[in-house]
Amino acid sequence: MENNNKAIKGGEFLIRETDPKDVFIPEEFDEEQKMIAQTCHDFIDQEINPKLDAIDNMEEGLTVSLLDKAGELGLLGISIPEDLGGFGKNFVTGMLSTEVLGGSHSFAVSISAHTGIGTLPILYYGTDEQKQKYIPKLASGEWKASYCLTEPNSGSDANSGKTKATLSEDGKHYIVNGQKMWITNAGFAHVFTVFAKIDDDENLSAFIIEKDFGGVTINPEEKKMGIKGSSTCQVFFNDCKVPVENLLGERQGGFKIALNILNVGRVKLAGAAIGGSKRVIDASIQYANERNQFGRPIAKYGAIRHKLAEQAIKTYASNAAIYRCSQNIDDAINDCVAQGMDKESATLEGIRQFAAEAAILKVHGSEVLDYVVDEGVQIYGGMGYSAEAPMERAYRDARINRIFEGTNEINRMLIVDTLLKKAMKGELDLMTPAQNVAKELMSIPDFGEASDDVFEQAHEQVKKFKKAVLMIAGSAAQKLMMELAKEQEVLMNIADMIIETYVAESVLLRVEKLVKVKKDATLSEQIDVLNVYLYDSADKLNKYGKDALNSFAEGDELRMMLMGLKRFTKQQPFNVKEARRRIAAHLIAEGKYCY
Repeated sequence: MENNNKAIKGGEFLIRETDPKDVFIPEEFDEEQKMIAQTCHDFIDQEINPKLDAIDNMEEGLTVSLLDKAGELGLLGISIPEDLGGFGKNFVTGMLSTEVLGGSHSFAVSISAHTGIGTLPILYYGTDEQKQKYIPKLASGEWKASYCLTEPNSGSDANSGKTKATLSEDGKHYIVNGQKMWITNAGFAHVFTVFAKIDDDENLSAFIIEKDFGGVTINPEEKKMGIKGSSTCQVFFNDCKVPVENLLGERQGGFKIALNILNVGRVKLAGAAIGGSKRVIDASIQYANERNQFGRPIAKYGAIRHKLAEQAIKTYASNAAIYRCSQNIDDAINDCVAQGMDKESATLEGIRQFAAEAAILKVHGSEVLDYVVDEGVQIYGGMGYSAEAPMERAYRDARINRIFEGTNEINRMLIVDTLLKKAMKGELDLMTPAQNVAKELMSIPDFGEASDDVFEQAHEQVKKFKKAVLMIAGSAAQKLMMELAKEQEVLMNIADMIIETYVAESVLLRVEKLVKVKKDATLSEQIDVLNVYLYDSADKLNKYGKDALNSFAEGDELRMMLMGLKRFTKQQPFNVKEARRRIAAHLIAEGKYCY
């Protein structure tokens, strides 16, 4: 594996070792970041939690007033430059506020849509005039923002949208006609980023449309399974007159804007999902400590302890991956600025470089949250199913995250597609390491002495995970070539291997760095988290790998690769039951998620 001092590039984690000192871990937040997080926690506890039912019942004006309060606290402008009315904080700090606010149910959707897909297209792609006009009002909350991409017949295939824009005869306006659906914040937004095709263009363009331009009609609120308190409407544009200066970015550049803004949205969604997970774990632990059955708290029982530990392990792992990637994005942004790019272009480029990781995080974070809320319901038992207790709402609200920002299926395929395209463009040399793994399969395995050092063992294991991914992805690309895109099941298997490998390495880097930073602290439970996660990852990689190989390989080649896969996913015996019990005991003693 290559290892050098240059900042790691997107996708390089598969072929390069990362030094723990180069990752950011949540334990490193400074005092200012902790204060911002505390402000977000207090806001939820004081303003959101007492009003959850009223928010879900869509009490008139309530969400708008809460967004106003968030604006007064500065929560809408954390990542917006100071000269445009924000705090100008880095990506990691923005992620921290997103994570904490992710625990606010429907309100999390409203605020994320406003600060993310609502505001960022204008911030990143707007002219100076557009930014001066709109961003300060969006940062303060005076105006609310919405993003209009999806249409009745174009969801995942966004570029197939039918909304049209035609230049008026006097050349001063675009006349926009069309229909958008599932539009978050549409019920109260002042400003919409709208995607439409000009005349017979092949690709979308983007427009900044104010509700007051006229010709904008909002349908009644949609009835939804969860996130009931977030505004979701259809929006119709009937001969809406948009000043030509409100074209956002270049003509036909809308599809690029949509894709890049979704990359940001995916990373942020993962952060919000983990914030939600932590709140659910807190409630699960408290209930397990309070609920007595057979004469003692249910927290005393092994089956419940297993659930609590597993909720925490998955959340800890996803959290590690999120901040690892966020720091990588910050580093890439800073590199671009150092090379002379303006901050907005540099931010977009930094995020674009990590598009594969953004998709990894989105899938993993949303599926961790689903696991955590499902087990939360189970820990609550009958009360988990009751609308009187918190788990019922958490369970319903979580489900949308696997659909938002591109379905998890689309994101899985995107992971593999992005990495293969980088390889084809020469941005990422996947072929040489894949060929080296193929050669290794022909050689006699090295059964040298295993190290006693927990981190050396873990690094060896993660290296083997990467070899398994490279072996199978390389073989699939070679064998299936252009047909690979149609073999979605194989792509899903490879994507799941990549996700598991990235997150497993992220946990390892987090725990290793933590142990090095806090030399005197007792961190045995974090090492337990690492060991359990790697133990489970090995089995998952083996299963995904077998399924993929059996789908496209045969004969001697199949037998050889299956043997290689077995070698790459082999693991030492480890008592996961006792490790989970130790993790659960700590959680139960603390009465909350404490990692």
